[in-house]
Amino acid sequence: MKIKSFLIFLMAAIFVMSVCSPIMAQKTTDKKDSKQTSQTAKKKVEPVKNADYWFDRGALCATYGNDKAAIKYFQKAIKLDPKRSGAYFEQGISYGQLGQFEKAIPLVNKAIEMEPQNGLFFYGRGRVHLLAGDQEKAMTDFKKAAELDDEDAQAYMETIAQAE
Repeated sequence: MKIKSFLIFLMAAIFVMSVCSPIMAQKTTDKKDSKQTSQTAKKKVEPVKNADYWFDRGALCATYGNDKAAIKYFQKAIKLDPKRSGAYFEQGISYGQLGQFEKAIPLVNKAIEMEPQNGLFFYGRGRVHLLAGDQEKAMTDFKKAAELDDEDAQAYMETIAQAE
């Protein structure tokens, strides 16, 4: 059982590293590639021009704690789809995880401007404020998120009420 768990963990770690690591994500060549014809070698690989693709890569990296890579991927998603509020939000949360609050808050604010009824965005901004040490602003955002029916914010507010 321990071996099976270790192998699953090892496979997941390899997958995450291959997706999130900019070095490993670069195209590598092997002996077969060096034998390509001159026509094939001249073809350019087109960059992915799909915001969903970059957003999903960013989300995966953020999930596994590689916020630096996630920020780059969310930026690519924003460049391709500047109206995608979730990309601004997630990029802001990643900056917050890295302690770069001066970059985090404006990005989350942009997402809130785009979707003012999204409770998750207020809850996320509250978490960034909490990480930055501003408990008053955090509580204001948690309350607003709870009013907008964000389940995490409601659970947090209930926990605080029980503790008092």
